[in-house]
Amino acid sequence: MVVKVYGAPYGNPKRVLACLFEKEVEFETVDIDLFKGEHKQPDFLKLHPFGEVPLIQDGDFILYESRAIIRYYAEKYKNQGTDLLGKTIEERGLVEQWLEVEAHNFHPAIFKLVINVVIAPLLGNPSDQKVIEESEEKLKKVLDVYEERLSKTKYLAGDFFSLADLSHLAFGHYLVNQTGRGNLVRERKHVSAWWDDISNRPSWKKVLELYNYPM
Repeated sequence: MVVKVYGAPYGNPKRVLACLFEKEVEFETVDIDLFKGEHKQPDFLKLHPFGEVPLIQDGDFILYESRAIIRYYAEKYKNQGTDLLGKTIEERGLVEQWLEVEAHNFHPAIFKLVINVVIAPLLGNPSDQKVIEESEEKLKKVLDVYEERLSKTKYLAGDFFSLADLSHLAFGHYLVNQTGRGNLVRERKHVSAWWDDISNRPSWKKVLELYNYPM
């Protein structure tokens, strides 16, 4: 049965789709219009009680939270497509470590930056300059840690592409291409090379083509 991915053409559903492409899993997308509040309608709330996206329907199995979803598919299809978990328990531990770093250090800062720099103007809302500046400073510190790490390994968890790297693609794309702060990546030699590597993977290019995003 084809996997259904419920989401919007922006944000975390792209994390899930990149994983499905890497794992060679067939899927179809179900667009949920957040601006119209479709994620808060009774039918959707039956699937996701918190009314958020993404959400996947895999036969009778329903799962939400994007990082839980990519972990699920990386494990379910661990012998299919790209190995995204690592081959040893130590490698798996590092993948999980850097996934947590992305979730708790990188994502909160870039999310606030995107909301204020990209989304607020689209909605006709004012941007919070203080939040923008604070988010930039936090991102600089996070990316400094990445620069140190990536001076020693090709990817975050080691010398293999994993969920830890993949999880950065959606909001990393916003950072480099849509916030006017791509210099935060480009000023860091190893982070810049890492970004060029992961953002040029065929899986990510397919995601961008699916949503007609600029490369």
